[in-house]
Amino acid sequence: MKLIFILDIDGVLTDGKFYYSDKGKVYKCFGADDSDALKIIKEKFDIYFVTGDKRGFPISKKRVEDMGFQANLVSTTKRLDWIKEKFELNKVVYMGDGIFDHYVMKEVFYSIAPKNAHPFAKQTCNYTTLTRGSEGAVAEACLHLLEKFFEKFDMNKPLNFNTNSQRFGEWQA
Repeated sequence: MKLIFILDIDGVLTDGKFYYSDKGKVYKCFGADDSDALKIIKEKFDIYFVTGDKRGFPISKKRVEDMGFQANLVSTTKRLDWIKEKFELNKVVYMGDGIFDHYVMKEVFYSIAPKNAHPFAKQTCNYTTLTRGSEGAVAEACLHLLEKFFEKFDMNKPLNFNTNSQRFGEWQA
């Protein structure tokens, strides 16, 4: 049985800032290595993304779909209920950064916060990354989870591109 890895998008996959113009919210900053690290662990984890940002949802959805996953619009105040409805809490690893994420972190099997998370999240989580959201926090979390629950990532072992994959960019270890 795979573990479930649920990631909050804003502040974890992004820098958590909202970039506005007179046209409204137009950009979000995403990091470069996070997608590749998620591909390394996806054989061991079912991966889900959540965001409470209704106005920025099309931006988040586009990036997450480009990585081969789905984004779910779930209010930060309803997130724990959403998780309880869909998953067994003792199989959930949650990565979040916001002021309400500590409520989820208290209930799930294991939790992670990026370096720039709200103090409530950092005080409650099991692991805080050395890197910030959009600056490799998800990549660091993936390698941490691999080592903590499975095996140490071997930087000397080559990754083989899976040419039979339906999704672009899938890796097999």
